[in-house]
Amino acid sequence: MKENNTYFTYYTIEKGDNLYEISRKYNINPKLLAAMNGIKDNEYIYPGQELLIPKSGYSYYITAEGDTLDGVASAFRTNIDNLLKHNETIYLLPEQILVYKDGR
Repeated sequence: MKENNTYFTYYTIEKGDNLYEISRKYNINPKLLAAMNGIKDNEYIYPGQELLIPKSGYSYYITAEGDTLDGVASAFRTNIDNLLKHNETIYLLPEQILVYKDGR
């Protein structure tokens, strides 16, 4: 198992787990959990596979084609400077996970 970081914890899938049960356990939208892990919400998950679990207290955004820094900052209700403080590198390529914690 990988070491936890500021924004995510890692969960190792066990036999019998499914995405919906894991989502319920961590109070996460299953579609967000799937998207953050690059899988479809109805896709089979395997024992031993690791999932990124977003920590509470943060907002998460998954970039899409055509996103701009202004648009993403607006979605988080912040400015570009604050957005950059929370994300080491922003490429704005589709499916990049961006993080923000209000008041930090």
